[in-house]
Amino acid sequence: MLLTLSSGQFLMTLDSSVMNVSIAQVAKDVGTTVTGVQTAITLYTLVMATLMITGGKIGTMIGHRRAFSIGCVIYAAGSLTTALAPSLAVLILGWSFLEGIGAALIMPAIVAMVASNFSADQRPRAYGLVAAAGAIAVAAGPLIGGAFTTYLSWRLVFVGEVVVVVVILVMVRRLQGVETRQAFALDHVGVVLSAAGLGTAVYGVLRSGEWGWVQAKPGAPDLMGLSGTLWLVLGGLVIVRVFFWWEQRVTASGGEALIDPRVLGNPVLVGGLLMFFFQYLIQAGLFFIVPLFLSVALGLSAVETGVRLLPLSVALLVAAVGVPKVWPGASPRRVVTVGLALLLAGVVSLMAALEVGVGAEVVTVPLLLAGLGVGALASQLGAVTVSAVPDEQAGDVGGLQNTSSNLGASLGTALAGSVLIGALTASLVQGIQDNPDVPAPVSTSASVELSGGVPFVSTADLEAALSDADVAGATADAVVEENESARIAGLRASLAILALLATVALFLTRFVPRSPVGRLPAETASGPPGAA
Repeated sequence: MLLTLSSGQFLMTLDSSVMNVSIAQVAKDVGTTVTGVQTAITLYTLVMATLMITGGKIGTMIGHRRAFSIGCVIYAAGSLTTALAPSLAVLILGWSFLEGIGAALIMPAIVAMVASNFSADQRPRAYGLVAAAGAIAVAAGPLIGGAFTTYLSWRLVFVGEVVVVVVILVMVRRLQGVETRQAFALDHVGVVLSAAGLGTAVYGVLRSGEWGWVQAKPGAPDLMGLSGTLWLVLGGLVIVRVFFWWEQRVTASGGEALIDPRVLGNPVLVGGLLMFFFQYLIQAGLFFIVPLFLSVALGLSAVETGVRLLPLSVALLVAAVGVPKVWPGASPRRVVTVGLALLLAGVVSLMAALEVGVGAEVVTVPLLLAGLGVGALASQLGAVTVSAVPDEQAGDVGGLQNTSSNLGASLGTALAGSVLIGALTASLVQGIQDNPDVPAPVSTSASVELSGGVPFVSTADLEAALSDADVAGATADAVVEENESARIAGLRASLAILALLATVALFLTRFVPRSPVGRLPAETASGPPGAA
């Protein structure tokens, strides 16, 4: 059971990171641009985020094992389509839509199937292993994608996914778990409202790097001088509010709502979802920053970058599986608090270690600390959220849990990227202005042309660009030196934001229960906040 579900979680998460190091080659092979491939990756995240709640409800209707199997078939069809894609349109069809729809059915079903096949005291270890598989996929993605792209072909990654899905489907047929199924009509209005609200907000977040958060960047869409990102996020939140109003109306009339609003009156569930949001927000930001430092600032290859991320994966797996085994009666609040403290220590130690001229070895200890922290969180949060409600609502919780995780991951990547570029730009422009080796005309021109944002580029790429612009000698050397310092300043600023968010999360652990995870009263899910 755990091998099957962990394999599914690994595969779903792998697609979010495996091609990030191969974008240029994918673009060349399907006859498009880097922006086109990035759009496909963005749409994959978008489709998953918008359909997770609906996927969880469909699993409750038809049975979670069946939903898992159907999702695997759709996902495999998407992977095969992607592997054979001759153009961007076919790539988007397979990778973004078919795989996204498959993932939206599979991931909530994984949460529900763990709940239906493991007792409450066994769930921390089970969820820890499943969550660890997903987090390891994020770290292993660049290594796998880089190795296949360098030595074989990126298309074989998706062929391999088809093979893995076939094996998973064979294993699913042998599972003897409890299968819950309920007959009711799907809330179609709720489906549209939830997808529209979440999709609009997430799309705004994903576009924040190009458009800006509040002030619109040059050439970006704006309304009344404010960025399209701000309006999309606000519009998405309004639609989500309408969605909950509609769900209350459906529930009051005796119908089956997509999400029973009373569930969110359960403080244990809300606390677990909140921690999921912060975990994935910080984790995604870290996985954005560290590979940039290794591959761009230090010039490591995709394979070398993946190898340097392995300490995090190993530490994460050890903590996720080991904590419930060694301390089965540990307080979830205490474990989550220690996990966040370790994650904070990893971020702060990395921020202190980053210097111009340091080697790749400086990331080892920070990544070990961060891996232990994420593993500790993974060992508790899944069990906390699902055990807060009756098992028949596990599919709904799976949808909410994965929605919270997707929102956190999208925001974490976007926020880290925005802060990185902002700090890099400010530091580089100021450094060029203050450097005596940079002539005044060059300094003035740089201040104007770089004000919209400085790309995070390697020293080799910058030197080539300076050569093309006929900037050479001491001036070029000075700009390269300032860029190296500015890159570190940008990375540190992003890490500082992640450290701040981890500190905020530490103050919110009071919503996580103190007592070991066990079955909570059924009325907890539907009663007022005081009932929990």
